[in-house]
Amino acid sequence: MVTTEGGHASASSGGGAATFADFLRRVCAGDEAAATELVQRYEPALRLEVQLRLTDPKLRRLLDPADLCQSVLKSFFIRATTGQFELHSREKLLALLRAMARNKIAHEARKQRTLRRDLRRDVNLEGAELLATDPSPSRLAIGRELLDAFRSRLSAEELRMADLRSSGRQWAEIAADLGGTPQARRKQLSRAVKRVSHELGLDGSSDEDD
Repeated sequence: MVTTEGGHASASSGGGAATFADFLRRVCAGDEAAATELVQRYEPALRLEVQLRLTDPKLRRLLDPADLCQSVLKSFFIRATTGQFELHSREKLLALLRAMARNKIAHEARKQRTLRRDLRRDVNLEGAELLATDPSPSRLAIGRELLDAFRSRLSAEELRMADLRSSGRQWAEIAADLGGTPQARRKQLSRAVKRVSHELGLDGSSDEDD
C-alpha cells in the first residue's frame, strides 16, 4: 500500500501543494503525466545504478541500460497498483527502484547461465538481444496503457483484490470480504502479479518473495 508522511514536499519541482502521496496515487491510477514525471525524475539515478552493477562484459554487450531502467519502472508501476509497497518518501522510492534494478540484472545473469547450460555449449552472445525476446517492455508505455494491459490479464477475483488493496484495505479486511485467510489472499495476489509480469516480459525486478 502506498502511504506517505503528512505534509511531504511535492514530487514535482512545479507541483505546488501536491504531496508525494498525491503523486504516487496519480502514478498508480495510470496518469500519463505522473508516469512521465516518474521516469524523468528517477531514470537517471536508475541508469547509474545499472551501469555500476552491470559489470559482466557479456551482459554489457547484451543489455541496454535504458531498456533495463524502463523494465524496472514498469515492474514497479504494476506492483504499486496492487498496493504492494509501503513508501513514505522519495528516498524510499529511489532505494526500492535501485534494489529492483539490482534484482533485474541478477535475473538476466541467471537467464544467460541457464541458456548456456541448456544448450550445453558456449553460446556466442555477440549481437544477441536478451530483452528482444520480451516483446512487451520496449513497446508498452508506462501509464494508462500498461495499467490497462495489466488489469486485462487478471481474473475478476484477482482484479477485485487488486482494487481493494490499492484503495487502502488491509489483508484482514479483504479476507473478510472475499473469504480465506489474509496470508492466502496476499499470496494469491502476489502470484497473479508475478504471472502478469511474466506475460508482459517484466520478470526479475521483484525485491521480495511470497
